[in-house]
Amino acid sequence: MVLIGLGSNLGASPEVVARAMAELARFALPDSLVRSRLWRTSPVDCPPDAGAFINAAVAFRAAAGLTPERLLAQLKAMERAYGRGKKIVRNAPRELDLDLLVFDAERRNTPDFVLPHPRATQRLFVLAPLAEVAPDLCWPGCELTVNELLAQLKTDEQVIPLPQDGDYGAGRLPTDRG
Repeated sequence: MVLIGLGSNLGASPEVVARAMAELARFALPDSLVRSRLWRTSPVDCPPDAGAFINAAVAFRAAAGLTPERLLAQLKAMERAYGRGKKIVRNAPRELDLDLLVFDAERRNTPDFVLPHPRATQRLFVLAPLAEVAPDLCWPGCELTVNELLAQLKTDEQVIPLPQDGDYGAGRLPTDRG
């Protein structure tokens, strides 16, 4: 199982995240991609002026020949295609953020990336969408499922599922700007 977290807080974020989720199907075995709802979430570890994010998650079985390194390179290319530039400020607002969270039982600890994602299990904005697509997945290296990790998480993050009808104006967070 491959798990990818998606986020955006610049531009038409709900549409960007929804489009990116659909594009991720090209890395999946046919009919294996599962998508979460979109979630409006408070910014975490971001600059003070960062607005709320739209977050989501997908789960899928990897297409033949796909490796974590190839997938990561493709995710970075997708981010650039959506307008994301080089990081100047850590966790600055961005058009699209794609995080490779889990790739089967694969592990990596290199200067380029760490797998499974080292902070995913500590973030409500990651775990809430993941619980919709892979609730019973045992997180590599910790023996707890996504649902169990979500249940034990203590945080002041705000996460609100967006309506499924595309009316994204509801559910605004106090951190929204405008």
